[in-house]
Amino acid sequence: MSEPSRAPRSEARAPGSGSGAKTPAPAVSGPPGLSQRARPRRVIAVGGGKGGVGKSMVSANLGVALAQAGLNVLLVDADLGGANLHTCLGVGQPAATLSDFLRKNKATLEEVIIPTGVPRLSLIAGAQDALDAANLKYAQKQKLLKTLMGASADYLILDLGAGTSFNTIDFFIMADHGLLVVLPEPTSVENAYRFAKAAFFRRLQQVEAQYGIQDIVESALTTREGSLRTLHDVLAQVRHKDLAAAERLEKELAEFRIRLIVNQARTDADQNVGVAVAAAWKKFFGIEMDDLGAIRYDDEAWRAVRKRRPVLIERPDSPASSAIQRIASRLLALDSNLDPSSP
Repeated sequence: MSEPSRAPRSEARAPGSGSGAKTPAPAVSGPPGLSQRARPRRVIAVGGGKGGVGKSMVSANLGVALAQAGLNVLLVDADLGGANLHTCLGVGQPAATLSDFLRKNKATLEEVIIPTGVPRLSLIAGAQDALDAANLKYAQKQKLLKTLMGASADYLILDLGAGTSFNTIDFFIMADHGLLVVLPEPTSVENAYRFAKAAFFRRLQQVEAQYGIQDIVESALTTREGSLRTLHDVLAQVRHKDLAAAERLEKELAEFRIRLIVNQARTDADQNVGVAVAAAWKKFFGIEMDDLGAIRYDDEAWRAVRKRRPVLIERPDSPASSAIQRIASRLLALDSNLDPSSP
């Protein structure tokens, strides 16, 4: 598999910790229905190794599930250049999109937030009309990340684009929960592994200066023979230089935890793909990966997409809806364990 390309030094420091940074941002006023918080209580980023795996469907319905649980949710279509989240929600052509904010046609994020028709669920539509939207400059990305972290909501859900571009990966690793959607197909699993590996090494770039391991990270990112391939390889090199630093780095990187969702599972074997992928990732890379569960292939979900309606609204009793509800419940349980004050 190909390795993630080396990031320019100006790009090597993305905001956030990659495992859920908790640094508060200044509070901003939100639209009616959004609670006033210093930052979203939790940030969820939904990514995938390639297009067509159902990221937008998962994002939209997960937003509905959390809103139905009584939480204020802000969905952001961060698929820069290929936005379609508003279509999944049955929202008409948005009058204002993320591109209006990026181009400074709208001064504040609140000006581009639109209702979805679902109580407690709001949307920022993607920059669908900007041909260069997928190629955000570093300063633009920094501004957008900082502003999004100041949004007033219980949950901020980012629907990301496909692939492993710097922008996509940086949005993914700044989240409290990085959800990786995969189909039970060999090519999709391979692409998901590539995405996870790129995200890990991008995270490693963020801390290389702190640990004085720029040369080790450089070796890890190269494709030449003998280059470092896994966390085990990286830590072995760091231990050789500084045992105490290696122990601190291992503890910090252990918090980098991707959560996997298998979509369109047709068979019992498909249902277990997530478990198998997580076990392989742990065995060969040395990091835990959580299997959040599988969403059964469901004709009702397909019909709901054709109607431009979330399946949780159109057919709440369908197998797909039940699976998404279970995934939402698992995320809420994880957050309740992290934060005793959570609902």
